Amino acid sequence: MQRAEEFSSPSGTALFFCGAFFYLVFSTAWASALQEQQLFNSDWEYLQDERLSPPPLDAAGAVDVTLPHTWNATDTVDAQPGYRRGAGWYSKRFRIAENLPTGTRHKLYFEGANQKAQVYLNGREIGEHIGGYLGFTVELTEHLQPDADNLVQVRVSNEYDRNLIPSQKADFFIHGGLTRDVWLQQLPAEHIQSVTITTPNVSHESAQTKVQISLDKSSAASTSGKAARLQLTLLDPAGKTVSSSDTEIDGEQAEAELPPLQLPQLWSPDSPALYTLVTELQDTSGKSLHQHRERFGYRWFEMRPNQGFFVNGKRVLIRGTHRHEEHAGIGAAMSNEQHRADMQQMKRMGANFVRLAHYPQDPEIYRAADELGLILWDELPWCRGGMGGEEWKENTERLLRQQIAQNFNHPSIAFWSLGNEIYWEEDFPGGGDDAVVLPYLKHLNQLAKHLDPLRMTTIRKYYPGAEVVDAFSPSIWAGWYGGAYGQYGAALEDAMGKYPAFLHMEYGGSSHRGRHTETPIDKNGIPDAQVSVTEAMNQAVVKSVAKDSDWNENYMVNLFDWHLSVSEGTENFAGNAQWAFKDFGTPLRPENPVPYINQKGLVDRAGNPKDAYYVFASYWADTPFCRIESHTWSVRFGPESGRPVKVYCNTDSAELFLNGKSLGRKKRKPGQFPAHGLVWQVPFREGDNQLHAVGTDTTGKKVAEDEYGLTYHVGEPGKTEKVVLSAARDASGDYLITAEARDKQGRRAIVFSERAYFSVLNGGGELVENQGTYTGSSSIEMANGLATIQFRPGNRPAVVEFRTQNIKGAYIELPAARSH
Repeated sequence: MQRAEEFSSPSGTALFFCGAFFYLVFSTAWASALQEQQLFNSDWEYLQDERLSPPPLDAAGAVDVTLPHTWNATDTVDAQPGYRRGAGWYSKRFRIAENLPTGTRHKLYFEGANQKAQVYLNGREIGEHIGGYLGFTVELTEHLQPDADNLVQVRVSNEYDRNLIPSQKADFFIHGGLTRDVWLQQLPAEHIQSVTITTPNVSHESAQTKVQISLDKSSAASTSGKAARLQLTLLDPAGKTVSSSDTEIDGEQAEAELPPLQLPQLWSPDSPALYTLVTELQDTSGKSLHQHRERFGYRWFEMRPNQGFFVNGKRVLIRGTHRHEEHAGIGAAMSNEQHRADMQQMKRMGANFVRLAHYPQDPEIYRAADELGLILWDELPWCRGGMGGEEWKENTERLLRQQIAQNFNHPSIAFWSLGNEIYWEEDFPGGGDDAVVLPYLKHLNQLAKHLDPLRMTTIRKYYPGAEVVDAFSPSIWAGWYGGAYGQYGAALEDAMGKYPAFLHMEYGGSSHRGRHTETPIDKNGIPDAQVSVTEAMNQAVVKSVAKDSDWNENYMVNLFDWHLSVSEGTENFAGNAQWAFKDFGTPLRPENPVPYINQKGLVDRAGNPKDAYYVFASYWADTPFCRIESHTWSVRFGPESGRPVKVYCNTDSAELFLNGKSLGRKKRKPGQFPAHGLVWQVPFREGDNQLHAVGTDTTGKKVAEDEYGLTYHVGEPGKTEKVVLSAARDASGDYLITAEARDKQGRRAIVFSERAYFSVLNGGGELVENQGTYTGSSSIEMANGLATIQFRPGNRPAVVEFRTQNIKGAYIELPAARSH
């Protein structure tokens, strides 16, 4: 039994699978009536079981599932410490199609199995794969039963293994399961296995196209149908043929070069032009045996020392963010639609760059980046842990090879990252020492440059490696883990002086949605806090905003506003990427306001924007918009003169109205802190108020607007007297329960921020909990005197209880679900 990536054909050809092969392809001869590959996601049975040999089908405890699937969809963020790290079995009966062409071969392609997989067919082990986040192929042909049911079974394990990256000390969960799509492939005896496209010389005038083709040539192929030549056809973004070439076949590998392409349409963030290469395998008579389609793009990336980042010879400021692969209630088992929705939301915000943290992600992410024009930093999952022994090194190098091979043709990838914080929190004694880490990093860098000499290598937060890779990011957390956000400009200038090819990955901080203050920490930071803007190794012994503030949204809005005003105006700066776009789960943060959630997202774990999202959009987005800060700041206290209100717009000008009366129009001054100068002193009246903002273009035409209502009280907020529960039913029949702290006068007690606990006292329904969101967490800190939870009614009335350390109980009775 061999590992899946090491399977060989009878002629000895090593098999690997190129990620862009997912498109349905048809051969004009062999597959005229046959779908070459089809989703294999439905009708699986999952059994949570640690056994080492295949279980019987329909074993006790087995449940029906549809892929993608993870057994850690919700237990990562529940109240129980830890999450399941173990094994599970996936089983599926299937029959192969009848009347297939002679010599048809069958394979399964797994887009990912986290983290170890063993594949069985009809009780026999036929392959394995070690390492999550990458695809692998197993051949079924030899052991298939052609006229009977077949049983495929996969044992997947995410159990603790320090010989496998990422480290267990990484700041994210390692979800177990078949977390991505599975495909059944039906292929001719001889077929194209992979097509690798390089564009070594590209300019605005012409482009060179070189192609390497790997074939899988089975001895089952008929003598008359033996593959003899390859025909290559290049289609432009509109589908028009612009070039062609052919080459004879000698063995299992072939190389070809297309005639130079004149005036190519170049791929860029503003114009992501994609070409298609059609490769056709033919026999001696010219009959088509197999066809393969591969999308790619012509472009070139550069980091020019002390000048910044360039795409196709033009300086481009990297406007970036980061992404982890998970979603509320689903974990890592996201659908393609959900993956793409994340990327589209980033693009709408105006981002042109995404760092894939801290591992290769679903194939749909790369397709979306290619199509949307999002530059990618694709990262090897060497995240913390230091270096291990021979088994660790074998796994790590193999994963780098697979990652580059799988994602090679995607034009969106500019950087191969060799890791993040690689020396930190060593898993092996001495594994974090420079004497062992640095030589191995050099080895990986040489390997990456050998496999792909045209892309740049990078690393973050390993300072001895700054001179090894092509681009480097130190750790700068101005105003969060160290120092003040007012130091950001000086920190950039210092880093640019030290590192000629400097990119800034990771900045920002956490925000608890709905938590606000009239007096956020300013640009000078917390008195007596750590002065350095570099993240301290041990946060427990330093004073910082991260550890010693309440994570209100107002501070994060100002921090990002300041960072963007600096980065957008710093000459020769390559750019930066905010950490991270979306709240995500982590085992390292059990006591956060939302337990086990890294709350540094611009959107919550379900994709709902926080206030900071609109700050980025005001700098970067193309579609006109205005957003009043902040819709969740629904109760404010202050003097009779009112309070300042910021409006984040990307329009030429904006006008703010209070209760129907204009407070004046202001012209937006890009980069002026705060809010591009769109700040009004608003004379709120006691009680209910309505704000309305109108954004206008250069002609004075209204192109955007926003409004929301709030309650204003003259004076200081009162102390908490009680907590009152209320519930609103939505169209689905679920309730949103709101707990509101109130003072003696019945006003909201906005200073109340204790941790809240919701529970159901009988079996009349259930809380929609373990989502890691602001409406899906039964344990959550109050935000300005509010906490919410979603409740799903059952077949009889229910009582929901609310408690905190000092509130001994508040209750609400809810009716049974409506009958239909």
